[in-house]
Amino acid sequence: MITQRCWAEINLAALERNLRLIRDSLPPHVRYVSVVKADAYGHGIHPTAARLMQSGVDLFAVANIKEATEIREMGSGWPILILGPLLEEEDEALIEFDLIPTLSTEVELNRLCALSQKHQKQISVHLKIDSGMGRNGIWWNDAIPLIEEIKKHSEIKLCGALTHFAQPSDLSFTEEQRTRFLSILQNTEIHQKPGFLVHADNSSSLRSFDRNAIFNAVRIGLLQFGVSPPQGSILADLPVEPVLSFHAKLAMIKNLPEGTTLSYGRQYTLQRDSKIGIISAGYGDAIPLPCGNRAFGLINGQNYPLVGRVTMDQTLIDLTDAPSEIELGQTVTLIGRQKEKEILLTELATHAKTIPWELLCSITKRVPRVYTTIRE
Repeated sequence: MITQRCWAEINLAALERNLRLIRDSLPPHVRYVSVVKADAYGHGIHPTAARLMQSGVDLFAVANIKEATEIREMGSGWPILILGPLLEEEDEALIEFDLIPTLSTEVELNRLCALSQKHQKQISVHLKIDSGMGRNGIWWNDAIPLIEEIKKHSEIKLCGALTHFAQPSDLSFTEEQRTRFLSILQNTEIHQKPGFLVHADNSSSLRSFDRNAIFNAVRIGLLQFGVSPPQGSILADLPVEPVLSFHAKLAMIKNLPEGTTLSYGRQYTLQRDSKIGIISAGYGDAIPLPCGNRAFGLINGQNYPLVGRVTMDQTLIDLTDAPSEIELGQTVTLIGRQKEKEILLTELATHAKTIPWELLCSITKRVPRVYTTIRE
């Protein structure tokens, strides 16, 4: 029998509760675009997408063809929007798997027209307008000519338009981006088609639905997994639950004398005779390198500091002040709750000097995902 040295626990019931809470907080006309790129932010695409399907999302959004096909193979009832640009050799998959590409350039338009004519099938697209991100999308000043060109092609069905905010916390620049985006829609009136989706906001930037009904969809990614947006979003105060927790086993305990230096680089020196534990996980699993000498782990509901540099397969934890009943094989929680104490994903990300979503996406494939349906 192979035991689990470390694992990520995914609570699918919490995911469903979060989705329903978010839905209830949005205006009735707003469509829920569930963003599940990067293996559902490290939560595992198949179990999470299946639960989201059961819970009532309107459509899925992913980064690329591979992610889209993984969802499509689960069922045919949900539109799937590909947010990133396609490589030319990927175009055929749009027809095979009934996918919606994001269109940004006339080159892409010409490719899609040729694909449609080849298969005698109309292709639905969303138009990406670059309102200030400087990434994919047609630059906003150049968008109207492209829209007029799209209108000439009956084989292309323009069924949505989107933009992406570069820094939602910068209210002034976000409003400038929003104004640029809206000006294109209002000048071309493309949004007036029945069923046309207009989405600019994710959970961090939601501010406009109460006063601007032109927006009728929102892209929800991290919030559905329990990571709250910054203050200012209309969803910032939603009591969403963390969906993922991360745990590892205590593999060894040893006594070391005062003055001993720990781990690679000798970045930590013991100031007293100490009891040091070895956690069976490192940066090759999910514990970021900068967390040494900064972060904590929970054992029996108590915090203990991580000491020394995190290594690929193990991390050291100072158990000197721990009661004697700590034993080998006990669970160390790096993200999540034990008894009355909890280490939030955002806390570990702060110690790691990174953002929560990078931390989630950095949980490696050698970490088993264990799915639960714990209900409160």
